[in-house]
Amino acid sequence: MELKHTLLPLLMGLFIAPLYAQDEEIDLPRHMAPHEYELIPGYQASRSGAAKGITTPPGQPVRTAGEWEEVQSLVVTWRSYPIILKQIVRHAKEECEVIVVCSSSGSNSVANVTNYLMANNAGGPPLPNLNNVTLHVAPTNSVWVRDYGPETMYFNEVDSLVLMDWIYNRPRPQDDVLSDNIGALKNIAVFSSTQAPNDLVHTGGNFMADGFGHGFSSKLVDIENGPQGNFNQTNKTPAQVDGMMNSWMGISPYVKMIELPYDNISHIDMHMKLLDEETLLIGEFPTGVSDGPQLEENIEYIQNNFTSVFGTPYEILRIPMVPSTGGFYPPQSYYRTFANAIFINKLILVPTYREEVDTTGLRLWGEYMPGYKVVGIDCDNSDANIISASGAIHCITKAIGVSDPLLIRHQRLRDTYETVIPYDVTAYIRHKTGIASATLFWSTDTVQGYDPVPMVSVGNNNWTGAIPAQAAGTEVFYYVQATANSGKTQVRPITAPDGWWRFDVLGINTGLPGAHAPRIVSVFPNPTTSLLVVELKGTGEQRAVVRMTDALGREVMRLHEGVIPSDGRLFADLGALAQGAYLLVVETGGARSTHPVVKQ
Repeated sequence: MELKHTLLPLLMGLFIAPLYAQDEEIDLPRHMAPHEYELIPGYQASRSGAAKGITTPPGQPVRTAGEWEEVQSLVVTWRSYPIILKQIVRHAKEECEVIVVCSSSGSNSVANVTNYLMANNAGGPPLPNLNNVTLHVAPTNSVWVRDYGPETMYFNEVDSLVLMDWIYNRPRPQDDVLSDNIGALKNIAVFSSTQAPNDLVHTGGNFMADGFGHGFSSKLVDIENGPQGNFNQTNKTPAQVDGMMNSWMGISPYVKMIELPYDNISHIDMHMKLLDEETLLIGEFPTGVSDGPQLEENIEYIQNNFTSVFGTPYEILRIPMVPSTGGFYPPQSYYRTFANAIFINKLILVPTYREEVDTTGLRLWGEYMPGYKVVGIDCDNSDANIISASGAIHCITKAIGVSDPLLIRHQRLRDTYETVIPYDVTAYIRHKTGIASATLFWSTDTVQGYDPVPMVSVGNNNWTGAIPAQAAGTEVFYYVQATANSGKTQVRPITAPDGWWRFDVLGINTGLPGAHAPRIVSVFPNPTTSLLVVELKGTGEQRAVVRMTDALGREVMRLHEGVIPSDGRLFADLGALAQGAYLLVVETGGARSTHPVVKQ
């Protein structure tokens, strides 16, 4: 395993040129390749003389976009893993322009890439056409465009679209200047933190934003910009890093978490994902295994010290981390994760590994993000084992936001006991031309359609409407639609009406903790070879013991002991159990529920 922060001795100060030939076709991993360490001094020295973009902070309020916002283009660099890239292009081009960065010659030339996309090969059947695909010639070193590509930002929340570029933490100079190339191609200004004292080393895989000023990273960003940094020109304290992220990108607060011990690149996209302004999807290991303990500490750190833009605790949703076929987790295996996914308007591309675990990961993504088309792409195939290079789908894609976002922010309604007073829905809505109208759509049966309710402007870009009160036991679905003065219309969630927000109207005896047994909503996949997901309801804040027993009633495995997570989901790896029939037992407050489980 690579040592992440090795202090290298100062080599000769002469620039090592060229670091890579322009179209040299080397499959570089996401982490540092062994031969790259000796290239660091020359690369570092080259940054001080490189003129890139606008090298002073914006000087006006700026908003960094959330990854789920509307995008105009998706960038991929055709350097390696063509089997995977072809599938990304196939699906993404139905949602937006796909910019495929090619070489000027060699196997990755425009002609060869075109032939690959249009041929029946290992990447699948031919693309029906190249509509919405732009083949663009530019020099690159690697496929990992997430880390060195540009970030989307807007002046004054919704005005001018601009891009942000950092110093890449790899000695790959052609990758490091791609942001300028893409900015020129799309005619978008690029801000670049490459010149001292405004130099900042960072990577896209270690950064996520909520779209409203809150940012997340591991503390790798502090290390690489401090005295141990190999790529920075001037050392910076953690507070100075925070200040730069605020002045350049409008990020405050900036949540920086302790690095996970077995993630050899310390990029948060290998274990977490922001789903919206108030929801974090975080990978889950079996209790006490691999990076699980540090991951749980990081969740506790977030919940104890930060709130969402709405001033409320973040909602934490979980998705299982994937073991190897032998049942091993890092450091004994690769870092397999379902969290390394990409939003492309109404599409979500998710890395997959093998069928017995993929069904669980894809099902959870579909449940968490209703209305989206969720597509899995194999990242653990012998012909395209990208996960062995420390990355997956999110790592090799970079989205460029639209030039005229119609921004809708809303804190979704939660379950309620209210059956008399209507349910107020307030949304923050902005467009650079102003908002002409907004409408709330609600339903208790989406098959029968939605009822519209005009929303009223109440000032400060807020619009409000109300859903009529409903009887106990009712499930309510709703979404918001807005139209700008320019005529542009947008909905939130972006997948509406197929996607929606929902809440339940509870009765006096609904959802209350007590002597009643917790309800086992579902257990899947069942039968299973290893991974098991248990969905519970009705445990409240009580402690629960969840265990597996054999045919004789003997406990063979304890899945959980303590308060059930807020989303009611538990994950377990049954790989160590022998094949056969078992009983899942959930005990809370003296009550007991059971469900049969078959281990194949």
